[in-house]
Amino acid sequence: MTSWFETDVVIIGGGATGTGIMRDCALRGIPCILIERDDLASGTTGRNHGLLHSGARYAVTDQESARECIQENRILKKIARHCVEDTQGLFISLPDDDLDFQKNFIDACQQADIDVEQLTPEEALRLEPNCNPALIGAVKVPDGTLDPFRLSASNVLDAVEHGARLFNHTMVTGLIREGATVKGVNCLCLKTGKHFEVRAKQVVNAAGIWGQQICEYGDLSIKMFPAKGSLLILDYRINNLVINRCRKPSDADILVPGDTISLIGTTSERIDYDKIDDLHVTSKEIDILLEEGTKLAPIMANTRVLRAYAGVRPLVAVDGDTSGRNISRGIVLLDHAERDGLDGFVTITGGKLMTYRMMAEWTTDLVAKKLGNTQPCITHTKPLPGSEQAAPKKQPTASLAKPVYQSAYYRHGERAEKFLSNNLKSQAVICECEMVTCGEVEYAIKDLNVHNLVDLRRRTRIGMGPCQGELCSYRAAGLFSEYGNKSGNEASHLLEDFLEERWKGIKPVFWGDALREGEFTYWIYEGLFGVSDLPDNQQPQVAATHADEETL
Repeated sequence: MTSWFETDVVIIGGGATGTGIMRDCALRGIPCILIERDDLASGTTGRNHGLLHSGARYAVTDQESARECIQENRILKKIARHCVEDTQGLFISLPDDDLDFQKNFIDACQQADIDVEQLTPEEALRLEPNCNPALIGAVKVPDGTLDPFRLSASNVLDAVEHGARLFNHTMVTGLIREGATVKGVNCLCLKTGKHFEVRAKQVVNAAGIWGQQICEYGDLSIKMFPAKGSLLILDYRINNLVINRCRKPSDADILVPGDTISLIGTTSERIDYDKIDDLHVTSKEIDILLEEGTKLAPIMANTRVLRAYAGVRPLVAVDGDTSGRNISRGIVLLDHAERDGLDGFVTITGGKLMTYRMMAEWTTDLVAKKLGNTQPCITHTKPLPGSEQAAPKKQPTASLAKPVYQSAYYRHGERAEKFLSNNLKSQAVICECEMVTCGEVEYAIKDLNVHNLVDLRRRTRIGMGPCQGELCSYRAAGLFSEYGNKSGNEASHLLEDFLEERWKGIKPVFWGDALREGEFTYWIYEGLFGVSDLPDNQQPQVAATHADEETL
């Protein structure tokens, strides 16, 4: 007999938009369940450059998007302080650029209500010494950075504390229909292999680019046109302000500082829909990112590349167009009762990470109206967990090392008080790159829906620093035996899976220092720990790369 759950709203997709809808519903008193086939922010949300757009990038070409971005920029700086770093940004003009574009850019920003300040090259270099000294003009804008993993997890944390439920690592396998009405979803728990149903009054499709597949369960014709964007992560933070190229949007024209590293991106390439789960960064894309990125900051030429990764932008055809000629790059909210005669089903797609909260508000407004709920949206004023209080001026305990204390509050805000203590075991540092402690790992496993090391990376940044998990992942894996109810053998397999996942991003940049680091990691885990000797598992793929000339 198939088990089942019942709620008012089921949300498909655990990216920023889906988790934002989950929180908005919960704060309005609407019972809801969110279903995500992998982990929070594991799709497009977690595969971008984490830029807190000021809207300036869109000001010349898309005033509506620019206005939306600056509005949400100001909101997120208030409600998500622990997810945001207010770095500010520079739009620089190089000798190859037309200074007339800078004038149009400034005028367009002012029309969109974006604060801008024109700087001389000397003033810009004082603010950002690693900027290209050949620049001929610069404009300062209120850009910043945004951690998408922290943002999504915080939305879920608040929603769960207000009665919502999360089923991650769970796949939607179909819609439950009764005539022309959707009554819920069929699901498969990927951890247990068990099938179950979730019955609901409203189903929200917030699966992004994967939303086309969800619509197909309801025999609906929604056509997505995926655009792949590739990025590179550099091994340390080479810039403190976001550096943009002051020209029409093009490849590799944004250099973003993110926590302890910097990112250069992005490229744009249309791909076939059947490739969205099989993304690869090509050598051509890497060459473009390195060549163009070095024009923004010449120091990049001597900076080690940690890894490469790619995401897919959810571009959707509107008005029934399947040719791709009428593609929307804005927010697309579809009421399928009105559009297709299928009641109880709503799709939200398009948009940007910056506009996730606005998209969630629009969607929840529609769902609340259908349910007869008249509670107003408060997500634009109520701080997320972690941003409810300012960090204390003094450390909570004198025995804590300052970098540990600062890193914990940086990632978790006031919620860090749950694991910052005098307990020596809790204070033990697991990841030196990101200053993650044993207490933080325990908190993530027990309170933040963490089931494996990849989930843990998204909550704590373990494995995201210069060593890419080389010197911390085995320590963290051991803690799953203690805090995650995993056997020693299960924890070992979590470690192997994590190393394989890290390898996917290292493989495209496997030369120079990355090659040497990869060989060292291979020696540790294969030669010293015998990872490939785990039962019922193949030898890690890194062993096969010695003969793979394309990766060297």
